[in-house]
Amino acid sequence: MRCFPIPSARGISVPPAEAASVEAAADFLRARGFAGPHACAIVTGTGLGHLAARLEAPIALPYVEIPGFPRPGVSGHGGTLHAGLFGGRRVLLYEGRAHAYEAGDAAIMRVPIGVARALGAGALLLTNASGSLMPGVGPGSLVALTDHINLSGLNPLFGEASDARFVPMVDAYDPALRAGLRVAAARCGLDLLEGIYAWFSGPSFETPAEVRMAGRLGADLVGMSTVPETILARFFGLRVAAVSVVTNMAAGLRGGDPHHAETKAAAAAAASDLARLVEAFVAHLGSPP
Repeated sequence: MRCFPIPSARGISVPPAEAASVEAAADFLRARGFAGPHACAIVTGTGLGHLAARLEAPIALPYVEIPGFPRPGVSGHGGTLHAGLFGGRRVLLYEGRAHAYEAGDAAIMRVPIGVARALGAGALLLTNASGSLMPGVGPGSLVALTDHINLSGLNPLFGEASDARFVPMVDAYDPALRAGLRVAAARCGLDLLEGIYAWFSGPSFETPAEVRMAGRLGADLVGMSTVPETILARFFGLRVAAVSVVTNMAAGLRGGDPHHAETKAAAAAAASDLARLVEAFVAHLGSPP
């Protein structure tokens, strides 16, 4: 059956079925105390859900109770939506994400990202765990993304019927938000590097040959998430920033032989630094650098 696009609140055309599912989820959440506005929405990566514990005056709902939300099936991704105060500003916090490899669907986070916009967030901060291709940048390092390379062959806008699918991706990682991350890092006394992230579909880790290829293409980091959410966020009109926690050296580099237990352990070790960075970033969101 052909799906004719309808306008959204920001003038972006989306298919009726999706508009209904995003708005149904947003209405459901408004009725349970999640109404906005929110300074931003935050998505936590593998082993980084600890951020939720720092929220003040929190409320929470498991994804399984929210219409249209995915059910994350990867350990280290809690699958709970939180709202509360972070750095004195009200935020939405997605504790965990569902990945494209879990369902073979790059758009698996489409409803949650659309809901962030519907609930009044203007910005999205994505976090992830990644493998490093940069000499001397090992586990525990924090890296703000400046750009990405999509090596998965997938796109969350496959099948989108309207011209809104032609999303511009120049400055997809918003320069002003990146400046805010740098200011927040300086205030916290943290080193914050910058780099380009290459998205592989997963769930198997990259081979050493694939890592060498990614490096030659200009990547500094490799991982299995974030890029589809960035594309979806730009589709819905959200500004995007992203921070990677380096959890391992990429396969074949300095003895890198990544595995999931290592990823979770290294992310947990960097938890305190990431939390301080995010809290300082949110506290000054919208302020001049």
